[in-house]
Amino acid sequence: MKVLLVTLASLFASASCLRHPAAPWGTTAPRTRTSTTALGMAGGGRLNCRPLGTGSAAPATIVTNSDLESVVETSDEWIATRTGISQRRILTNDGGVGISNLAAEAAAAALAASGLSGSEVDLVIVATSSPDDLFGDATSVAAAIGATTNCVAFDLTAACSGFLFATVTAGQFLHNGGVKTAVVVGSDALSRWVDWDDRNSCILFGDGAGAIVLQACESGDASGLLGYSMHSDGKGQPQLMCGYQGTDRMVATPGDGTIMSKGAYNFMTMNGKEVYKFATREVPVVLEEALEQAGMTVDQVDWLLLHQANIRIIDTVAKRLKIPTEKILTNLKDYGNTSAASIPLALDEAVRSGQVKKGDVIACAGFGAGLSWGSAIFKM
Repeated sequence: MKVLLVTLASLFASASCLRHPAAPWGTTAPRTRTSTTALGMAGGGRLNCRPLGTGSAAPATIVTNSDLESVVETSDEWIATRTGISQRRILTNDGGVGISNLAAEAAAAALAASGLSGSEVDLVIVATSSPDDLFGDATSVAAAIGATTNCVAFDLTAACSGFLFATVTAGQFLHNGGVKTAVVVGSDALSRWVDWDDRNSCILFGDGAGAIVLQACESGDASGLLGYSMHSDGKGQPQLMCGYQGTDRMVATPGDGTIMSKGAYNFMTMNGKEVYKFATREVPVVLEEALEQAGMTVDQVDWLLLHQANIRIIDTVAKRLKIPTEKILTNLKDYGNTSAASIPLALDEAVRSGQVKKGDVIACAGFGAGLSWGSAIFKM
């Protein structure tokens, strides 16, 4: 049996301790790995659902590190050595293609790989923080793939942890018998919210979408979602966020009128140093938690696939878990950080190339704004 370790949350300094709930942000206090926490931990064992197919999509426009040398003060070597990124795919404003189109393309590809049709889909969840429609993209994605009969669709927002959280959510519906077949999509276009004059952030992000088809299965089925663990800590929200920043708009109500807010958002902001510390500290722990829920150990893992944020984070987590380099799956070099899309996009490439095969076990972990982080163990 092979095991694939897919990591969405990659930011912890020690795999043997978590921050104590009462400790201020940025400090640590030792406690046992399996103790309960006020930070909103949710975990569990096997959910009776199995993966049937994967798909992905990315914009046609490529922006290389060398291209960015004319935009901000940086260099290809500086970006590549510090992040592991060589290029990223970017949605432009002149092609008529939005992130919902990419989400639908990825979902359709996953359906084709599964051998199912849209009419057989009962649930569509789109994990995104940058939808084309402020009210959500999931219903339009469901319509685009033909999931219009007895199908419910909704968005889930958890930034770079979104795909993991959405997959576990779908797994709950499938496990409890509420639905039989689900499509989970991770899609983001954070290039829309990046400050392209900020060399610390504009070099990191790209756009894309990835999807997986899950189907309910019997408890004795060897494949499926074997265990999971999820956390959040709102005290860390200022470290990575995209805050509302409306402008005044006078509305001529009786009297002096009323100053309303015309909706807009600020550029995304990130404290890179703190996010790095958070990821390298928390991810090894949450992966061990999910593996424990699955009744497995790190030694059984064949592949490590982290949320594709930074190659240094990926390498650090692998070393702390003592996972060899040859077990790491990454496409960070070609896509950059695609947020909720990063794990399913990388997984789809690994499946289609034959690197990941049926029977491989996948340990997934993700981290991002919120702050949120989590892990799930799959067997393909």
